[in-house]
Amino acid sequence: MDFRQRRLRGALLLGTAFVAGIAVAPASGLLGHALAQKAGNAEMYQLLKEFSDVVERVRADYVEPPKDRELVENAINGMLTGLDAHSSYMNAKAFKDMQIQTKGEFGGLGIEVTQDSGFIKVVSPIDDTPAFRAGIKPGDLITALDGKTVQGLSLNDAVDKMRGPPNAKITLTIKRQGVDKPLEVPLIRETIHIKVVKSRLEDDNVGYVRLSQFTEQADPSLRDAIKSLKDKSGGKLKALILDLRNNPGGLLDQAVAVSSDFIEQGEVVSTRARHAEESNRWNARGEDVLKGLPLVVLINGGSASASEIVAGALQDRRRAVLLGTKSFGKGSVQTVIPLPGNGAMRLTTARYYTPSGRSIQALGIEPDVNVAESNEDRPSFGGDREADLNRIITNQGGTAADTIAPRDDLPPIVSEIPKKPPEGFPKYDPAKPSETDFQLQQGLVLAKAMAARKSASAR
Repeated sequence: MDFRQRRLRGALLLGTAFVAGIAVAPASGLLGHALAQKAGNAEMYQLLKEFSDVVERVRADYVEPPKDRELVENAINGMLTGLDAHSSYMNAKAFKDMQIQTKGEFGGLGIEVTQDSGFIKVVSPIDDTPAFRAGIKPGDLITALDGKTVQGLSLNDAVDKMRGPPNAKITLTIKRQGVDKPLEVPLIRETIHIKVVKSRLEDDNVGYVRLSQFTEQADPSLRDAIKSLKDKSGGKLKALILDLRNNPGGLLDQAVAVSSDFIEQGEVVSTRARHAEESNRWNARGEDVLKGLPLVVLINGGSASASEIVAGALQDRRRAVLLGTKSFGKGSVQTVIPLPGNGAMRLTTARYYTPSGRSIQALGIEPDVNVAESNEDRPSFGGDREADLNRIITNQGGTAADTIAPRDDLPPIVSEIPKKPPEGFPKYDPAKPSETDFQLQQGLVLAKAMAARKSASAR
């Protein structure tokens, strides 16, 4: 079977952990395959011989007898993680964990992470999980687990240590922006059942839907939530706020499906791969479930990957107004490729582009209306976005931002929306979002203004 035909499915993952000598036959097979692929390439032959020599020396002279599988798996993971921040190797257990999480259920703390500068960096906590309830924040750096440093651990190994049976305790040591001393955060593991959609009806019949991840349940759950909001409003829903803040992404097909819920036709996203025949384009394939009602999308620095595909499509197609802060900037596609032995590799295979041809890789998506979540200038430990990570792929091949026509369809009230909360604005309280979430408050102001303008134009 051709190697490219054994791909599981294209997934847009934020380098996030969904979990968290060559004398042996498998290793010899790898070398033989590589040599066959590079026949006649003297340099590659020499490099592979050097690799084989190193493995044999380690097997013969290391202070303790190493396990052959660990040697080869570590070498494979080192090769992949050395390419970019999102390519990696998954052993059989990690691969199984990833498959379980994309279905919306897994065990652990409920935290999406990536690796940066030797530490584990929080992309976002998952709603209603131990990490969320403990106040873990996007951008937190996890420096130790149960008092032992994470430096030297691979991303999968670190996440594996954070996973465990329900009711088991673990303490995370965290370095947080604006806090001088390390934070010790005790947590109790749970079985995480991801409810990817939450919704409620705000005043004036404005609907609110939060989408926390793009698992297999994202699109059907979103459609159900919108139907429920229409019913609760007595068929008088005036506008919708779609909250993609701190949504780290997920499956490509779900990003396309969610975009298609609001766009009736036309391009949603395209990908450009190294091999032209593997480049692709996805078009909307549904109907606008809102029937043209105003749509406001909330984004921030934790909105990544699949979230950026949806936000970019809705912005380019002029179907929604984006409010918040610049998104993460992950414009690459990772393909999960099963390997012999039940493991898999997550390999960056393409860049994706919004309908206008923009590549947002390492740039992010600028909202149409900039509104900060707080009025504090928070220092950054190691950066908060794709551009701050080590070994990122370049941004290339896209339409230049200055060649795209600026929006001329924004309501006048946009000029009156403040860019940050006033002094003394209350600290965010998840129990009182409508009162303490400044970005949401401004989203409601915008949605109501858009609904009023639409109603006036229909008369």
